[in-house]
Formats: sequence, structure tokens, C-alpha cells
Amino acid sequence: MATIDRAKTLSRLLWMLGLWLASVLGLGLVAGLLRLLMQAAGMHSH
Repeated sequence: MATIDRAKTLSRLLWMLGLWLASVLGLGLVAGLLRLLMQAAGMHSH
């Protein structure tokens, strides 16, 4: 029974880690896209 609980805890930790990584990557991607859009708008405006 202990191994099952350990596996469940490990899977939960991995799931949380995956969600955290996905959110961080998503935020980074959005920030990069916004930066590119701002640069493109700046270039076009000048």
C-alpha cells in the first residue's frame, strides 16, 4: 500500500510540475510575441 501512495504522490508532484512548466513557458511565449508585436508596431510607426 505504501508504494501505491508513494506513486500517487509522485504522479501528483509531476503533474503540478508539468502545469507549472506549461504556465511558465506559456507566459514566456506570450511575452515574446508581445515584444515582437511592439517592435513591429514601432518599426511601422517610424
